[in-house]
Amino acid sequence: MAPTHPANRRIGALATHVEAPKREVDIEDIARFSWPDEKKSPKAVAPMGMQRSAIQINGCGDCGGQDGLKVSPVAAPPPAAARTPLDSLKWPLDKPVSQPRIRTAEQFIESLRGRNLRVIILGKMVSEFVDHPLVWPSVNCMAETYRIALDNPDVGSAVGFSGYRMSRFLHVAETAQDLVMQSMMQRELGRRTGSCFQRCVGQDATNAMWGTTYDIDQKHGTKYHQRFQKFIAMAQSENLVLGGAMTDAKGDRTKNCVNQEEKDVYVHVHSRKPDGTLILRGSKLHQTGVLNSHWMIIMPGQRLDAEEKDFAVACAIPVDAKGITYIYGRQSCDLRAMEGSEIDQGNAMYGGQEALVAFEDVEVPPEYVFMDGEYEFAQNLVERFTAYHRRSYICKAGLGDVMLGASAVVADYNGISKASHVKDKLIEIAYLNENIAGTALAASYGGQAMPAGNFLPDVLMANICKHNVTKFPYEIARLSQDLAGGLMVTLPADKEWENEVASKLLEKLLKGKKGVTVENRRRIMRLIENMTMGRNAVGYLTESLHGAGSPQAQRVLIQRLMDLETKKKAAKRLAGIKD
Repeated sequence: MAPTHPANRRIGALATHVEAPKREVDIEDIARFSWPDEKKSPKAVAPMGMQRSAIQINGCGDCGGQDGLKVSPVAAPPPAAARTPLDSLKWPLDKPVSQPRIRTAEQFIESLRGRNLRVIILGKMVSEFVDHPLVWPSVNCMAETYRIALDNPDVGSAVGFSGYRMSRFLHVAETAQDLVMQSMMQRELGRRTGSCFQRCVGQDATNAMWGTTYDIDQKHGTKYHQRFQKFIAMAQSENLVLGGAMTDAKGDRTKNCVNQEEKDVYVHVHSRKPDGTLILRGSKLHQTGVLNSHWMIIMPGQRLDAEEKDFAVACAIPVDAKGITYIYGRQSCDLRAMEGSEIDQGNAMYGGQEALVAFEDVEVPPEYVFMDGEYEFAQNLVERFTAYHRRSYICKAGLGDVMLGASAVVADYNGISKASHVKDKLIEIAYLNENIAGTALAASYGGQAMPAGNFLPDVLMANICKHNVTKFPYEIARLSQDLAGGLMVTLPADKEWENEVASKLLEKLLKGKKGVTVENRRRIMRLIENMTMGRNAVGYLTESLHGAGSPQAQRVLIQRLMDLETKKKAAKRLAGIKD
């Protein structure tokens, strides 16, 4: 859908009227530790440069404080700074554009070979994983992000500040429209793949780190932002895949980082070399697409205190760095990929990927270190990252488009498409799915500039989008299974069609609507099974629930950002109540 589509203009108008504060808190630890009850005086300017008509958020950014949420009498945001670091870097529209080293899907796939990663899959060490049957669907899925950049460059690519036309996933958002185009791309890729295409975390980490490194430099006089600029310019010039690594193993969640029985459940600085090189140990869980990435951006995953300075580390590490071990994650029905049946996989072309990553004395040169001990900015980084990432769940609307289509097809194949209750179920799927997309787009359209110059989505709408995602895909899956019928889970294996006796009986007894082949009926059943119970249910359902923070983390933010006092005053005024 083009940005000028009427639906987009309507959503843009909606976003204009949604008066939501520009601030968030993240995940279980942040929800538990953040937003103290005590009242403090608001400052003149919100630290992220994000003020709305009646709300001002304070804390972090320029001072790393924890001031909380305050109602401000400010009627309008102050004028933006004349120049920001990103303003001075923007590539002129009339200047020639360069082409990166990796442009095509084939070049990307080839770039993953010969790296000799330490990968363990099903108990075996696998140094070359690209063609492994469990891994290939995820490789091909990420390769689609390169295909869309060539097929539809306006959506899938952008010109970075480096002067290279590269994947939009590497773009630092220079305007709210850039955020909108990210959302458009993410939905289209979800629609193309019916799976997790594994690049949203890197995109969102890039934008969150851009603003946070600038803020750290402003307070401490460090050079993190300059380092990060150089790193991103390099990644853009080669059109690399950046993965984002935030979620630690965490261990005993009643204890902070330093009091864990096993210290390596969090990534931390174990030691330092005289030249400033960091030696890291620790672990990250649920790392989406990490094997298919070229670099990882390591980030802390929660609020930290002064005693946890060694855990306040953000940096970039090549995926093939010495000392890293990857243990591949299981997915429901994943072994079907090793059985040789395309039909039984449901979606044999595309899949997701997760891995546990262990760091054992991994060296990080100083030029790739972007936070080292500035613990007061850990929460700020997490908050910004999840503002981007919760809005990125518009990808589930792309998968929902596939679910709507599959539900309509299976209803047609079953001969029930004209029944009124079937039509009503399809309407409900569309309604739920567009609620996900609409709130994500509202968050993108409502983006505003941070002090570093890049744009941050509307935080309240980003959290509402993600909260919708924790619920709606489950209901869509239920409705789709309802329309598919019980055969979806009792359908005999593809190998039964190789048996002469079974094949004749199955072709005779599994016929549906006239003109529909049994094979096509099987294929659509398996696709629905794949997305609601199989390996792509990992991305569509469970990851929708827990990714970017559990539902309660979003509810904490919604409660803090819904500006209840202003709404109470509006109600009292209309009711004629005078306190």
